[in-house]
Amino acid sequence: QVQLVESGGGLVQAGGSLRLSCAASGSIFSRYVMGWYRQAPGKQRELVATITSSGSTNYADSVKGRFTISRDNTKNTVSLQMNSLKPEDTAVYYCNGRRVVLTTPYNYWGQGTQVTVSS
Repeated sequence: QVQLVESGGGLVQAGGSLRLSCAASGSIFSRYVMGWYRQAPGKQRELVATITSSGSTNYADSVKGRFTISRDNTKNTVSLQMNSLKPEDTAVYYCNGRRVVLTTPYNYWGQGTQVTVSS
């Protein structure tokens, strides 16, 4: 099993930047697809970005070009650099790790970190 702990959330003005970090411990980090999800008030949790063990990335259309996900397999961390933030980016951001072992899916979540973007 893997444990995930997010940090870096906070309050920023529209147009500002913020960098979220997620530290993983436990299982072999390098074998997991890592991602960031967010849940805005009154909305379902949505995928923001993912990154595979080899570094391939995927972004939601709403954040593409503004957010960058990265990982450091040596330090067992995944980060989300958020630039040009908009009020609609306000949400609780969750770190996610997933892996399939012999067709069995494993999915792990951090506790979340609040990001608030003021207009």
